[in-house]
Amino acid sequence: MVGDTMKKLGFLLMLVVMLWALPGIGEASAAGHAIYLDGQELEQPGAAQAGLVNGSVMVPIRIISEGLGYEVGWEKRTETVTIKQDQRLLQLFIDNPKAVVDGSEVGLSAPPLLQDNTTLVPLRFVGEQMGLKVSWDNETKSAHLYSESGGSGGGVVNGGASTPPAGEGEAVPQQPVKQPDNTGGSNAGSQADHDYSQGDLAGISSLSFTENRLMISTDRPVAPNVFKMTDPERIVIDIPNAKFADEFMDALPLDATSQGQLAVEGYPEVAKIRYALFSNDPSTIRIVIDLNESREFAVSNENGSLFVDLTLEAATPPVLPVIPARPDGKRLVVIDAGHGGKDPGAPSVTGGREKDFNLAIALRVNELLQQETEIITVLTRSDDTYPTLDERVQIANELQADIFISIHANSGSATATGTETLYTRDVSIPLADTVHKYMIEATGLNDRKVKHQNLKVTRETTMPAILLEAGFLSNPQDDAVLKDPAVQDRIAAGIVAGIKEYLGL
Repeated sequence: MVGDTMKKLGFLLMLVVMLWALPGIGEASAAGHAIYLDGQELEQPGAAQAGLVNGSVMVPIRIISEGLGYEVGWEKRTETVTIKQDQRLLQLFIDNPKAVVDGSEVGLSAPPLLQDNTTLVPLRFVGEQMGLKVSWDNETKSAHLYSESGGSGGGVVNGGASTPPAGEGEAVPQQPVKQPDNTGGSNAGSQADHDYSQGDLAGISSLSFTENRLMISTDRPVAPNVFKMTDPERIVIDIPNAKFADEFMDALPLDATSQGQLAVEGYPEVAKIRYALFSNDPSTIRIVIDLNESREFAVSNENGSLFVDLTLEAATPPVLPVIPARPDGKRLVVIDAGHGGKDPGAPSVTGGREKDFNLAIALRVNELLQQETEIITVLTRSDDTYPTLDERVQIANELQADIFISIHANSGSATATGTETLYTRDVSIPLADTVHKYMIEATGLNDRKVKHQNLKVTRETTMPAILLEAGFLSNPQDDAVLKDPAVQDRIAAGIVAGIKEYLGL
């Protein structure tokens, strides 16, 4: 009797081990991972939830189909799942790596499996056959599905609504990009069924991040979908019908899987910025701002570029500097030392901080200008504090300054070099041209020219306003030049000479 009992226990134990080892049993039942459809978590059967099975992401097809408005049927005798919507018919068969879609047989990356009376199917199949963007986020162990109707048209979808970029879990399968036809024409039809050639795609030429603002330069207007995700915090920008332009790839690296990363220094809220070719059908570029803390955002299209502004905490009203009465004929110059306080700006290759360089130059410029009897000066900061960008703008505007000059140093690759002057409004061009020629003489570095760039302090000030980038702290040669006290004196003197010439003094 005891021997029979031991045999039965041994058989049951062996059966449990065998069942656990069978593909799709142990792994999936232990998963218990979430599925998000357009930002809403779907309720899953308790014992048949999304998970990894033999390397494939498997999800319960019924809850996804019903969430999209499909009719789902089950034929127990043949173990067949039917999924219908309008004229569309999908049939899947348990343990069969083939499915039938609208009468045509298609292959699956893994066969469907039955668990707790629920059919689990490969996540990739869901995306390919239901028009969803899908992936598996291995960090949060969750499946993310995003439909065209769930946040398109420029609206903001709640965090968790979409798929992480390629490389952050299972990548969306890439389809070959269709080559342009010989006539250069495009096929008629909606965006969903349009065969976009490379010539039809918007070109993304550059990315830059400054003053808590991401600028995406494009060669034509684009209609992005921008939304937040959590755990970890990030802002996702999807740009459909777009490609990386040649000049983008000249400046920013792309790896073999068309992914890359833009380093961000001096902005505590931002960890890094990633970019990738997210999908080829249609060609979609995805850019992700990885955040160290939750931030809201605002999106705008300006002068052919797309901007994503991070919204910081509400600033207290700035305390305006006290200045003497302004007699007729006196000119007021606001000198802005960029960054400061909690915002160190760009780091130098030798361990210095941009904010310190900016302040040293600003104090020297102020000292020299105070010797000019026709000029009154105001500093936005005179020590290691951090006036917000709004405060800097408000100081200049409320004082009705004649000139606003923001002093900075640049950062980029180790080989990027040179001095440049940035402006936003055309009224600032004469000031930019005048000061820039003196800056080039003072630094002796490569002339990177006067450039238009959409910056808050040069955009929202009401007087001629420019931002000076003296050189690249990321370049050992530029950094050595900018650290030289004699060069700093020349830079300050050059700025003053430019101001005086511009004002006709």
